[in-house]
Amino acid sequence: MEALMILLRRLAYPNQWSNLVPVFGRTVSELSLIFNKSVQAPNGMIAHMFGPIEGRRHDAFMLGVSGLSAKLRRFVQPNGEPYVIYGDPAYGITQNIIALFRQAHLTDDEQEFNTRMSRVRTSVEWGFGKICQNFAYLDFKKNLKILLQPVGKYYLVACVLINCHTCLYGSPTTTYFSLEPPPLETYLSNL
Repeated sequence: MEALMILLRRLAYPNQWSNLVPVFGRTVSELSLIFNKSVQAPNGMIAHMFGPIEGRRHDAFMLGVSGLSAKLRRFVQPNGEPYVIYGDPAYGITQNIIALFRQAHLTDDEQEFNTRMSRVRTSVEWGFGKICQNFAYLDFKKNLKILLQPVGKYYLVACVLINCHTCLYGSPTTTYFSLEPPPLETYLSNL
């Protein structure tokens, strides 16, 4: 339960771990042990959600247990090329995931790519912020009791409902990318 609250607070607002120490009364090393992974599509829809997972797990481990790579491999463009998503640099480069260039000496094009993609990456945080804005209950840790309530499921249900809200009213992500979300009926028929 507390893991979910820390995760929501961390992702909904651009906080550093050290800013959360006084809020949750935990050390930075304890706070950084909580993970959740999602894929936010440019149309504002949360296309994949996995977590939260507590513990000292590398992002590559989370990617593996989430099943995202296998799901991505099933989708190809009409010309046979794979679809590609932009991911955390810890995932590495795969057929379906690209990340920032990390060499010591970047070309101008590589630096430009890194700059543009870093701006785009904040759109994922907008999705988490929209969840906290519309479901404040999930951002108030005293309301949730881990052994008495299915807290992880609450968050997943909130993701589905936020996607429904995005279908009806759009989101900052849809505006940023100038893309329309699917109609609500289409989204619900594909769950």
